Amino acid sequence: MKIVVLDGYVGNPGDLSWEPLERLGDVIVYPRSKPEEIIERAFHADALLTNKVVFDRKLIEALPNLKYIGVIATGFNIVDLEAANERGIIVTNVPAYSTASVAQVAIAHLLNMTTHVEHYTQEARAGVWSRSIDYTYCSAPFIELEGKTMGIVGLGNIGSTVARITAAMGMKVLAFTSKPQNALPPYITRVDTLDDLFSQCDVVSLHCPLTPDTRGIVNAHRLALMKPTAMVINTSRGPLIVEEDLIEALKNGVIAAAAVDVLCQEPPASDNPLLALDNCYFTPHIGWTSPEARQRLMDVVVNNVRTFMEGHPINVVNP
Repeated sequence: MKIVVLDGYVGNPGDLSWEPLERLGDVIVYPRSKPEEIIERAFHADALLTNKVVFDRKLIEALPNLKYIGVIATGFNIVDLEAANERGIIVTNVPAYSTASVAQVAIAHLLNMTTHVEHYTQEARAGVWSRSIDYTYCSAPFIELEGKTMGIVGLGNIGSTVARITAAMGMKVLAFTSKPQNALPPYITRVDTLDDLFSQCDVVSLHCPLTPDTRGIVNAHRLALMKPTAMVINTSRGPLIVEEDLIEALKNGVIAAAAVDVLCQEPPASDNPLLALDNCYFTPHIGWTSPEARQRLMDVVVNNVRTFMEGHPINVVNP
């Protein structure tokens, strides 16, 4: 089987091995692929692996030998599933590999927005603490989390982990989820609508996939429902948030702060107004990139290809 990896660098910049995949067939790994290079590189492949290369109908129809698309990620919105189905192409993803790492990033943002460790570190390095007339000083709000309310949108593996951690920190946890209340642990209370969640919570953390129903769920309407002291965290997908509405809300004090690991455009344009706001905090889509998470990712990618070749594919996302 001819297997082509179209954009292998981000998931494996050289610290992991492609050898387990290479045992399964004739493998070519490209670190990155420009749009004009994809058809030539993919044309003779039986199986294509991709992290971010978009497989739209036009591309799928241009690849006559293609039998399998392996998404090297959890989200699979980069693949036109209808077009793949029409061709009988199996599409797989990698669920749950980055649960611990993404939850850690969400909690890091939560603690940064409420404790401002980086802010105080920079001030200490700049001599501000040394010049203080007292042994302590406060130049950023310190918000105690115990007793505050965390809102979780989506109770999959990551959302459930964030809920468990924040509950252990003494936060009340509300969740918007399709799961019934009797299926939830006792420390999570289900709410009926997103409006209920946004209006009641001190922090809202997004952990749902990007679908037509979830695109833009954080918008001017829901931001206006929030407390002026409230915060939003997004470690899921950028387009869950209407960025223009978030910019206005942060500029005008509608909410206190936001923290994101994802944006609508990645990398962002240098003139993206969010980058200039002191109350917006960033990590550059790193939630999935710990070595531990990426090794789990690679292991599942290889197993997905192996089981496809054996005739009983797993982690299939198209019917």
